[in-house]
Amino acid sequence: MNKSVTAVILAAGKGLRMGGAVPKQFMELEGRPVLAHTLLAFEAAPSIDSMVIVSDNAEWIRNNILKPFSIAKPVLFADGGRERQDSVWNAINGLSNCELVAIHDGVRPLVTVDVIEESIAAARVYGAAVVGMPSRDTIKEADDKGFAIRTPDRSRLWTIQTPQTFRLDLLKEAHEKAREDRYLGTDDSSLVERLGHPVRLIEGSYKNIKITTPEDLTAAALYLKSRREKM
Repeated sequence: MNKSVTAVILAAGKGLRMGGAVPKQFMELEGRPVLAHTLLAFEAAPSIDSMVIVSDNAEWIRNNILKPFSIAKPVLFADGGRERQDSVWNAINGLSNCELVAIHDGVRPLVTVDVIEESIAAARVYGAAVVGMPSRDTIKEADDKGFAIRTPDRSRLWTIQTPQTFRLDLLKEAHEKAREDRYLGTDDSSLVERLGHPVRLIEGSYKNIKITTPEDLTAAALYLKSRREKM
């Protein structure tokens, strides 16, 4: 199989929790659209050979991000689906010429090249690797009436981020099984876990936040300023 790696960037969200008419992936963050920061990280990652952007705004992205920010790696587009899982399937269903697929939220603009590369390296060994961080908070499991019924051991809990990187054949099998069973998972790693395949956890950063609210956008701007000051 070809040893190349394709990044799937999910950028079809409507961003309803942000308010306003502009989807969050296109909002300005330190002088650039949020999605531009994300794509530039994958552009700079040596192991990424091509990208598939899941979005219904391909022309806008070409004119306002790919051209102005000189994204040189090959880029294809796929349509967004009803659920995140459907969007990923739309992106990977037509892929055949790569070994690994790195799936990333377009609204996680603070991902670093090092984290992308570590995820890919782990996926080459284990077949499946996801980025996350050990939980800093105590987690409660609640019943349907809102009462706590269990407190899992925090030392064994992780909050999961992206990228999530998989062998293409394994990821397709996991999605096909989920579609057959009409199973909707919370992320792609949960689909792979259903096959009984182990998923390697890779430590990322607490700063690798997903832009969901206006407060997230403010925090991301502060993190980016801090990063530039340290360079």
